[in-house]
Amino acid sequence: MLRIYNHYISRTVILLISTEILVLIAIFYIGIFIRYPDDNEISLSYETFSHFFPEASTFTIIMVLSMAAIGMYQLETRPDIKAILIRLMPSLVLGFVLMTLTFFLLPELHFGRGMLGIAMFLALPAILITRCLLLMWFNLEILESRAVVLGTGAKAQECIDLLNINPDRKGLKIVCFISLPGEEHHVAPSKIQSKLESESLQSLVKRFNANEIIVAIQNRRNTNFPIQELLECKLHGIKVTDEADFFEREKGQLRVSSLYPSWLVFGDGFDQSSLRSVIKRSFDLAASVILLAVTLPIMLVAALCILIESGTPIFYRQERVGRGGETFMVIKFRSMRADAEKSGKPQWAATNDPRITKVGNIIRKLRIDELPQIFNVLKGEMSFVGPRPERPYFVEHLCTEIPYYNARHSIKPGITGWAQVRYRYGSSVKDAIEKLQYDLYYVKNHSLFLDIIIIIDTIEVVVLGKGGR
Repeated sequence: MLRIYNHYISRTVILLISTEILVLIAIFYIGIFIRYPDDNEISLSYETFSHFFPEASTFTIIMVLSMAAIGMYQLETRPDIKAILIRLMPSLVLGFVLMTLTFFLLPELHFGRGMLGIAMFLALPAILITRCLLLMWFNLEILESRAVVLGTGAKAQECIDLLNINPDRKGLKIVCFISLPGEEHHVAPSKIQSKLESESLQSLVKRFNANEIIVAIQNRRNTNFPIQELLECKLHGIKVTDEADFFEREKGQLRVSSLYPSWLVFGDGFDQSSLRSVIKRSFDLAASVILLAVTLPIMLVAALCILIESGTPIFYRQERVGRGGETFMVIKFRSMRADAEKSGKPQWAATNDPRITKVGNIIRKLRIDELPQIFNVLKGEMSFVGPRPERPYFVEHLCTEIPYYNARHSIKPGITGWAQVRYRYGSSVKDAIEKLQYDLYYVKNHSLFLDIIIIIDTIEVVVLGKGGR
């Protein structure tokens, strides 16, 4: 994993994006020679390369963004050719649409429909072959890191459970667990390795050809905790990682069960500076105005459909908790019956909830019901990206049930967020804990870079209908 603006990006993904950028640029120039075979002014020269570079760069950037928006860089599992094709085809369609739109907005970049068609035609086999070859190479474990886990208790088991969720995912391999005297064993005995009497921790790590130690000890105040040996390992170039840092890096969340106040206080992140606030607010305004302009026709059609199916009101206003615990009225399209909470008691939305209307079911899956929150963003009550705003009734309940829940209120809530694109729609306290762990990651590491990643992932959620209920 590489850390960019406090957000971890897989080395595999970075290498994949870099390679496909080079392939797409090459495809564009090959397309030029195919399209204009008799043009004497086009040759293998610096002049030809520099003349068409703006068009080639635009084509490449749009294609990479289109593939990212369809989830082609979320390598959670080992994809096969069929899985790659299923995502690559709509990526090319989206890229074609965006390129056509770019021609209207920036006519100086127009290079002809014939040239675009050739480039798209070449992109399909080129990206497919490149990706298959690269992923085959990745599966040889060349880029895979090897780690040992110090500890055999419940926290150690959580580490291997995380990797077992997606066993085909490459990047890290836990080679063994090191037991300490007096510690309970929650890990399978076959995976536990005890140090030899005369063997140091550093020697054991080298014996397994590992380059990282993940510290997952239940009780660090135990006299057997090898702090001096860990220091020696670090001084000799072996990476030492706390379990909380491990989950932050590998899962993109802060594990509530692994957190302790001193880690939050003395760790990095949690940027609430004036500069970050100005950048975030500027981004909120720009993104909201663009989204409003693009989705206004969709919003008008949704409003008409709601009116025809179930009459007024078209919108509903509901009290939610914002930054600092202050409440505000969120605006959304009504997706449930007008008497959805006639008992007067708030309820979690459930799978196949009978209160949801037919139109409501569609706009929820496509996240259209969230669009009126653009006006909350423009008013400054919400951000474009941030934790989901919850109702005061649920917040009061969850604050007593879940440690650190109030930390999510240190920033403005958002229309979309890290938890929304990483986890399904929540309908229980268990789901709230899981989503909180993603929210805490965002609160700690939020940046313009992460906001852009979340927006790209949100497009995938909308296109593929993930998470809606």
